[in-house]
Amino acid sequence: MDKRYEVFCLADRYFYETPDRLSSSALAGTDATVTLFEAAKRPVPEGWQTSLSGDWLNFSPVDAAGEPRPGRPRQGWKIHVSACLDNAEKMAAQVWEYCVPRAIPFKFVPGRQPLHLRNSKYAGRGSSGKFATIYPADQGELESILHELGELLEGEPGPYILTDLRWNSGPLYVRYGGFAKRHCVDEDGALVPAIENAQGVLVPDRRDPAFQVPEWVALPAFLRPQLDARNATTVSDLPYRIEKALHFSNGGGVYAGTDTRDGSKVVLKEARPHAGLAADGSDAVARLEREKAALERISGLGVAPEVRDWFELGEHRFLVMEFLEGRTLNAFFAERHPLLAVDPDPDAVASYTSWALGIHRAVERAVAAVHSRGLVCNDLHMFNVMVGPDEDGEPTVRLLDFEGAVPLAEHRGQTMAHPGFVAPRDRTGFEVDAYALACLRLALFVPMTTLLVVDREKAAHLAEVAAGQFPGVPKGFFEEAVRVIRGADAPVRKPYLPARPDEWPAGRESMVRAILASATPERDDRLFPGDISQFADGGGLGVAHGAAGVLYALDATGAGRHHDGEDWLLRHTDPPPAGTPLGFYDGLSGVAYVLDRLGHTDRALDLVDRVLDEKWQRLSPTLHGGLAGLGLALDSLGRTTGESDLRDRALEAAWTIAGQPAPEAGTRVRAGLMHGASGPALLFLRLYEHTREPALLDHAAEFLRRDLARCVPDRSGALQVDEGVRTMPYLGSGGVGIAMVLDDFLAHRDDEEFARARAAILPTARQRYYAQPGLFNGRAGMVLHLARTRAPREDVAAQSAALAWYAVPYQGHLAFPGNQMMRLSMDLATGTAGCLLAVGSLPGAASARRRPAGLPFLPPLAAAPKTAPRGAGR
Repeated sequence: MDKRYEVFCLADRYFYETPDRLSSSALAGTDATVTLFEAAKRPVPEGWQTSLSGDWLNFSPVDAAGEPRPGRPRQGWKIHVSACLDNAEKMAAQVWEYCVPRAIPFKFVPGRQPLHLRNSKYAGRGSSGKFATIYPADQGELESILHELGELLEGEPGPYILTDLRWNSGPLYVRYGGFAKRHCVDEDGALVPAIENAQGVLVPDRRDPAFQVPEWVALPAFLRPQLDARNATTVSDLPYRIEKALHFSNGGGVYAGTDTRDGSKVVLKEARPHAGLAADGSDAVARLEREKAALERISGLGVAPEVRDWFELGEHRFLVMEFLEGRTLNAFFAERHPLLAVDPDPDAVASYTSWALGIHRAVERAVAAVHSRGLVCNDLHMFNVMVGPDEDGEPTVRLLDFEGAVPLAEHRGQTMAHPGFVAPRDRTGFEVDAYALACLRLALFVPMTTLLVVDREKAAHLAEVAAGQFPGVPKGFFEEAVRVIRGADAPVRKPYLPARPDEWPAGRESMVRAILASATPERDDRLFPGDISQFADGGGLGVAHGAAGVLYALDATGAGRHHDGEDWLLRHTDPPPAGTPLGFYDGLSGVAYVLDRLGHTDRALDLVDRVLDEKWQRLSPTLHGGLAGLGLALDSLGRTTGESDLRDRALEAAWTIAGQPAPEAGTRVRAGLMHGASGPALLFLRLYEHTREPALLDHAAEFLRRDLARCVPDRSGALQVDEGVRTMPYLGSGGVGIAMVLDDFLAHRDDEEFARARAAILPTARQRYYAQPGLFNGRAGMVLHLARTRAPREDVAAQSAALAWYAVPYQGHLAFPGNQMMRLSMDLATGTAGCLLAVGSLPGAASARRRPAGLPFLPPLAAAPKTAPRGAGR
């Protein structure tokens, strides 16, 4: 599970929402639940200006014209102030009162709630602890501020800022970085925050969670003692050898190691003071102390690791526990679950059913043992269950992570929990663990219980799906799960869904109504809710996660023009936000393509001019955000407008990619349509169709072979992309995306290797189960590929019907969750617009006036390729 998503679930029940909204709504007076610090409400004196950027409230001295005062640097040594929830009010006032009389620009987080989120357990480690930022004019002012303000704030606690160097023992930290917003293209071809190097060239402004000084910058002499003090703290004197990092969060790390005194394997769990806050405000240290007490309370039961040691190092606390052999329960899913196949073997289904039921019984016994000592687990889920070797034919389990465990008499509800197992607020004590055990009944068979946070009524629907796929589960097993999850007296909603996704046009109309009902035209950061990526610079505009992609899907599926949405997109590209990426799916060239398609060609040309004014040749070669996508957009716009220069630039993009050296043998590079070599292959193919230049087709073949070299057969023999730790079948990053380009290549040139590969990939689009519904990384992409490649009708029908497994009603209409399935999404890459496009690709969805829908530059095939028989590639 991607832990980044959790913090985006805290501000809205239905959609991923940026925590920054708490600050902006409070300052606008539209959210009375957010408490602003007194300093955030002070009127600024004449000659000052305030503005909100993300969750920062900026204070800037300005001249008579309202412009920033001249002479302020664009980069340099900045000061960060760390604060806790209890002292932030006072710290904000002291920073304000120090900086304003001295005309020093600064900013701070304006309220308690946004500060809590910034320091929560799964907030970004690179921004952890940063409460205020001060921008000195030079090193002299830097030293003065550190001495003067440092003396005023000495003794105030705050989380350690991992990116910075601490000043003495107080809450001030320093780092060299950018003051003004500037961007450059990094080595991966992405647009990132930038600073100037010694030659005046923009280079990435690194914000990794470790202090580092750019190579052309000298550390001021007065900071040398601080660096020496930082480097003096090491693990060399510990009786433990740390060998591997198992996990990181804002609260600290978890490490595997060895006790050098006896050679035994141990786990060391680290807690950072004042960081990694839970819902009740407890920090990582308080929770680690709670875990130590819980483990000591249940010691000897054999259901949890035993405590070995407890110590402090560099103000961080460490709990040392015995190392448990085995793997966490979630790790078994990919290798054991029988639905990860085209036609699940009944014997495999029966065997898995027996194993899963045994796991559940073992977890119930372990939880009962914990309860026997008067302790509530309070955070039970598949990642916190360690499965070891079988004993007497039954799986053995141990429970992990007792940070949230509390004695029954002290239980006041959950302060932290996995999103797929979090209990309703009305459950207390042992009821919380009973709820988690009920969720586990479903999750062992259909691991989609994160949807229950959006709609608890989904439990009955998931139970129906699970019962249909696992007929050997005893009657009443799933019914008991539903009863506990929903509550005994909750009425059952029948039917659960307002329409089936694969019904046409009823499914289309219901999805369209959901999309339009979610629109927020009053907002500037996004029009339609989608993936968390839309909250990056310009993300709310783009094709993958923003307004352009949704407008494209509505138009491509014949749902009609959404003129208010087009007006929003036109307003917010005049001009586009600074730092908006340049690529097709992530940025301006994709927005230009969609606007041109919708008839707004002048704005499209303006956006392309902005792209071409940048150093676009340095972009990565990819389709998603690099040269391949840009080249396709330029070629398309050049053909609709007759601008030959744009077509020439498209060819320049193609030859630039072709001239880049191939990755060295053994180099780990991404594969697939969006981020691999198949995206450039698609550009070469489309340009070949327009120019008939044979070399372009040769390059397409070369790049397809690069991606196929990254593919391996799965356990059934079907071909998937090998990512090292897992294999991927999907449209965006897996084999199916490669197969779509193979289809188009084979329309121009016979190639036995490609024909075999295409046939071997096809079964991965026929599997019974996929973890998510999305277009780029889920079942909708399989529907689109099967329909486009003219697969057998029964395969297309089965996959499109199974989209209903994930569907959730939104305002009475059909909607789908996004990545991680913790919230709904309306975007093209992950959500409802992508599912709409997928069902719009079905043969029955085409009207007399249009062909079935397809992705940009991957329209329905002009002729059906030879489809492999069922079972090919196995």
